[in-house]
Amino acid sequence: MLKTRILVVDDDPHIRELLRFYFQQERYSVIEAEDGEQASDLLETEQIHLAVVDVMMPKKNGWELCEEIRKYYDIPVILLTAKGEMEDKAKGFLSGTDDYVVKPFEPEELLFRIRALLRRYQMVSENIISMGNTVIDRNNYEVKVEDQSFILPLKEFELLTQLASSPDRTYTRDQLLHLVWGIDFEGDSRTIDVHIKRLRERFSKLTDDFQIVTIRGLGYKLEVKTK
Repeated sequence: MLKTRILVVDDDPHIRELLRFYFQQERYSVIEAEDGEQASDLLETEQIHLAVVDVMMPKKNGWELCEEIRKYYDIPVILLTAKGEMEDKAKGFLSGTDDYVVKPFEPEELLFRIRALLRRYQMVSENIISMGNTVIDRNNYEVKVEDQSFILPLKEFELLTQLASSPDRTYTRDQLLHLVWGIDFEGDSRTIDVHIKRLRERFSKLTDDFQIVTIRGLGYKLEVKTK
């Protein structure tokens, strides 16, 4: 069975050595890059399951690399940064990161976040997304909650599917507009708010398997209840 392969991208060799030690203790396979460009090359040739990316790097910074990963690869990303200000966190989430860890950090905390992200990504198969007793079936555009089945309006279904495909990932309104309505859509971000409201009204009384959370000043994310 293939080991989980983690790409560690950091220009500090001491950080790479530290993470390699802890990750290998957890039986993860570690692939290292010292800058964003080297990481891009490795992503093209290696099978990677998760990336841990430093923000401040030469040649290609972590935000740029994260945007590239989000565009071409379906893997979780954790950004590492020495900056803890809200605007830096906002920039990280705007680039598409799944999680954000501020240096100095405890390796055990990073491992916990990695395990949680890998579990969430494993919840999503090619055509079926399961969240407790709620199942999203991409084959027939159907949502099942226990023994009830629903055929949603298309954009509601696509919006819910987009959010559920990456639990706990924060999407901006603009990102959701582009992903669900397309880059040529001429409406504004209020379209997202209206559809989110409809989804909440539709499912809040039916199930507590998940909830759609507003991230103030950014957008939305879907949280799955842990049983």
